[in-house]
Amino acid sequence: MNTPMNTSALNPITEDDIAGFLLNTPDFFVRHAELLSTVQIASPHGNRAVSLQERQAEMLREKIKTLELRIMDMIRHGNENMVIADRLQRWARSLFLTAAPADLPQAMVDELQAQFMVPQVAIRVWGVDAAFADAPFTQGVSEDVKILASSLMAPYCGVNAGFEAVGWLPDPSVVASVALIALRTSTSPQAFGLIVLASPDSQRFHAGMGTDFLERLAELGSAALSRLR
Repeated sequence: MNTPMNTSALNPITEDDIAGFLLNTPDFFVRHAELLSTVQIASPHGNRAVSLQERQAEMLREKIKTLELRIMDMIRHGNENMVIADRLQRWARSLFLTAAPADLPQAMVDELQAQFMVPQVAIRVWGVDAAFADAPFTQGVSEDVKILASSLMAPYCGVNAGFEAVGWLPDPSVVASVALIALRTSTSPQAFGLIVLASPDSQRFHAGMGTDFLERLAELGSAALSRLR
């Protein structure tokens, strides 16, 4: 006589089966509402058991706390972006108010240091009009620097790797991090200038930082300095 096989023993119900059943039977706890207050599960806050309802409330509080932190981060970043935008506007305004083209590079340097608290700044341009060929802001530019500037499709931010352009700064020996910003017109991939921002803080300009602000700065600076060409 063949003994009937116990299929439940061969295919026991798994936790995934239970979870699938509950997901596919949303009215289960409507028909068995008493279970909500009697089911006890482990709490992540200490070695104690809590009801399913209490655990759901804990999860909701944690989610609300996470959302509150995200909102605070958004507000903080928004405020920081507003401050940067205001400083960028003041910097651009100072360029508009600089009447003599020959005064623009130094005005840019002074305002970058004042508005953005950058310890050291230098600017060099090349391919300028003959009237500005002997100006200080055209000196000390090698072909290697020109090639480097034209290769920068986005600002470089990171450690000072012995860049030749760092030598334009008042005190190159203390520079730990730099931002190199190429200046170019919208119609040419070749750079006609380079801005160097430098700091003794190795983390002031780092590889992971965003460059959107520096790109806007490059666009404004390029437009202003195009008067020298």
